[in-house]
Amino acid sequence: MHTENRPGRVLVVGRSPHVLLDTVDALRALGYAADATNQFDRVLDEYDGAELDVLVFGGMVPADTKQRLRASLLARNPRVVFVQGLAGIPGLVAAQVQAATATEAPAEQIGYDPAGRAVQLTLGEARHVTVQAWWMTSFAPPEPRSTTLRVFDGDLGAGAHTVQLPDPVPDIASFAGVTVGAAVRVFTVGEMPRAVTRLAPNTAADDRLPPVDQVSTGHRDG
Repeated sequence: MHTENRPGRVLVVGRSPHVLLDTVDALRALGYAADATNQFDRVLDEYDGAELDVLVFGGMVPADTKQRLRASLLARNPRVVFVQGLAGIPGLVAAQVQAATATEAPAEQIGYDPAGRAVQLTLGEARHVTVQAWWMTSFAPPEPRSTTLRVFDGDLGAGAHTVQLPDPVPDIASFAGVTVGAAVRVFTVGEMPRAVTRLAPNTAADDRLPPVDQVSTGHRDG
């Protein structure tokens, strides 16, 4: 039985305006009803948590804000799924949402071998497979930059297969997404630098990060 992704209503809560808007575009192109905001204190007022299927947290959302939103939204909507964004990369976040909204487990085995920097696949039948890599090219807040590379896009027969990540994909702040039919899996290739992750504020009162333009798409009125 093959995996099918169920498009739903997604809210992305993060800081970087361009990343938020580009992520919304990417998700809407995939069929999701997606919106985004960096107005952390107004999420519960401007968006109907009872209608949400997925809430994505950006890496720079304060820890206490995430905890508050999780508790409040679960009280209103126990079925909401929370996704922690791995990096401020729109295509990567969209792939994470696809992985989180799969309605069935894939029959295929999809894995990643960190030592060999390779995607490992075992297919029960011939399938179309794509492997996409993303990585950060600039970490400067508030607008990080990234790039992407299509590593593989083609049909593979039943059996075991290995897709090697090429040398341009770095060993830091890098990620791979594997699509087999409708199944999507996302893997971390290289961890985010500690110098970046330690910038994440613990509390909403922590103002160590530079101010950003306000983003709040598709919020309800009244």
